[in-house]
Amino acid sequence: MLGKMLGKPVTITALGTDITFIPSFYWPKKMILWAANQATAIVTVCQALKDELVTMGTSPQKIHVIKNGVDLAVFYPQDKDACRQQLNLLGPTLLSVGNLIELKGHHLIIQAMRGLPEYSLLIVGAGPELARLKKISVDLGVADRVIFLGILPQDQLAAIYSAADALVLASSREGLANVLLEAMACGTPVIATNVWGSPELVNTHAAGLLIKERSGRAIAKAVRKMENSKPTRKATRAYAEQFSWDDTAFRLYELFGKIIHG
Repeated sequence: MLGKMLGKPVTITALGTDITFIPSFYWPKKMILWAANQATAIVTVCQALKDELVTMGTSPQKIHVIKNGVDLAVFYPQDKDACRQQLNLLGPTLLSVGNLIELKGHHLIIQAMRGLPEYSLLIVGAGPELARLKKISVDLGVADRVIFLGILPQDQLAAIYSAADALVLASSREGLANVLLEAMACGTPVIATNVWGSPELVNTHAAGLLIKERSGRAIAKAVRKMENSKPTRKATRAYAEQFSWDDTAFRLYELFGKIIHG
């Protein structure tokens, strides 16, 4: 509405929940569709979000898929042994990063720890599920191997990613998860649920593995599979390098230029 009042073109970016969840409510869906149809252009961070917008009734011609990037200068492979020593890690280690809410699936990764007795699990994030997740780890007898690190600044995350053998993302829905790119930029392969934009990133051996079934058992099975065919850190980093923020910014610049100049 402001764009119309000011005579300015408007672009809207769809990131995830705005398409994967909110449209399940009647009036919010109506409002989202109205805004989408009035906008000059729409950017989605993955093809899956574009497909859903089209299904909802938005013209595909105005939707542009421009994936998220990763800061390759902040997230890069660090010395794994040194990073592990700082964290007092002695054995293989999994990592889960994200808000401590149910949809992120941290509880499923904790369940998987029962079948991975030699592994430790680092969990980075904060949220309302903290007490429940701690109780689950105690009830399952894995509390001594599940370490909650809380919220960490980005300049510390690279060392955490580098220390892990794999990042696990067990979400029930995602747009295009930044944590996948951050881990891969640090040379750490990922194991992710096959939801929304995740298959668009995890589509090659260098990236990691997709889990078809969202369960602790499936996660444990995927970890064992990765043990037998793990990509090199160099290959994983090289794969991540095609997703720089520079490329994302350039594509947005091109889109805005086309809108302004017709």
